[in-house]
Amino acid sequence: MLLDGDEWQAYFRDFKRSAFRLEVHQTYTMPFEADTVRDFLAGATMPDGFNAPWHQTVRDHVAVGRTMTRAKIVRRPLTPYSRYLFEWCIPGNVAAGETYRIVDLMERPNPGLPDQDFWLFDESTVVHLNYRPDGTQINRELIEEPDLGQYLAWRDLALESAVPFSV
Repeated sequence: MLLDGDEWQAYFRDFKRSAFRLEVHQTYTMPFEADTVRDFLAGATMPDGFNAPWHQTVRDHVAVGRTMTRAKIVRRPLTPYSRYLFEWCIPGNVAAGETYRIVDLMERPNPGLPDQDFWLFDESTVVHLNYRPDGTQINRELIEEPDLGQYLAWRDLALESAVPFSV
């Protein structure tokens, strides 16, 4: 089942314990980020209130004991988009309470993680984020009857293979 709009946003409102994302791509070409990525690459200063709605979402969940965690696979040299994430996006997410970890494949080969971005909500719901090679999102797909053991193992492997992002 493909997810969009409020149906997709409901997963971020309604999870009860945890939300985990594995990020595997080095570039994401998201229309809503186009202006800020362009500004970052042009050397602009990060705007006040940058990403504030997401930061509030994170703070609200963390305040009631829910966890939000990401593991980002990184290959070097960093892409311009990864530099944008590291300088403008991730620090604010971490400050808001999101746990962000980095799996650096420069130091070692891929430990067995998939080439598929996904969110795992409450250790029971899996949503694939599908992208074209240029980083443009194709869709978000709720996985019916996922092999939860495999997704939990990938989550655990990503976290064990990663280092915390530090500001």
